[in-house]
Amino acid sequence: MVKSVIRTVAPHVTVLDVTHGIPAHDVRAGSLALVRSIQYLLPGVVLAVVDPGVGTDRRAVAVQVGAGDDPAFFVGPDNGLMAAAVAMAGGATRAVELSNDSYHLPSPGLTFAGRDVFAPVAGHLCNGTDLSELGPAVDPVTLRPGILPLSRREDGRLLAEVLWVDCFGNVQLNVGPEEIAAEGDRLALRWGNDQVRTARRAAAYGDLKPGEVGLVVDSYGLVSLALDRRSAAEELRLGPGDAVTLEPPS
Repeated sequence: MVKSVIRTVAPHVTVLDVTHGIPAHDVRAGSLALVRSIQYLLPGVVLAVVDPGVGTDRRAVAVQVGAGDDPAFFVGPDNGLMAAAVAMAGGATRAVELSNDSYHLPSPGLTFAGRDVFAPVAGHLCNGTDLSELGPAVDPVTLRPGILPLSRREDGRLLAEVLWVDCFGNVQLNVGPEEIAAEGDRLALRWGNDQVRTARRAAAYGDLKPGEVGLVVDSYGLVSLALDRRSAAEELRLGPGDAVTLEPPS
């Protein structure tokens, strides 16, 4: 229905799916999926909807990034979902609250903003409608910030968190390779109730020996815990949000 609404308003557009696999209500997972993909998306309009606050006083917004003849736009709820991707795309130059209902569909209820608000607005933006027509200006500084956790150093240890587990069981951490660049090839991995494993830095999954836990820079540029052709998440019993510590081996 959302795609059909967009095409009804703007028949010329091509609609590409990033994913429909975000767990229900998981704004953080949606934010991660969006920021991982944004540098590969064609310039245009990005419609993002993970919206557990639909129908409440949370704002519906459209955000412009870039300026000049080729700006891009993000359309969705102001709940932190789009913040990291907007920042990666260069930051917001303009934003509006989507309160002009002449650009919306008549709504039988308030619980499907993706169909009734965001989709028609995305279509109108594709048609060249100026952002200012869609509602009052919003100071970009007031948009909800991102909700992705940051790693930190404490007493020589790197305190990290699991961001994501992919379909192969690789465990992505909120750690960039530069954060462990000064460490040796092996680090002590601690999690849970004092569980400890040694993890070795490796360039590829196939470089790991059977049963060896690796620290592999994944396709999104972050450090992941991995095993070769096995699920690190199952082996280590780790999932999104779990705390992990990396430190020099004793």
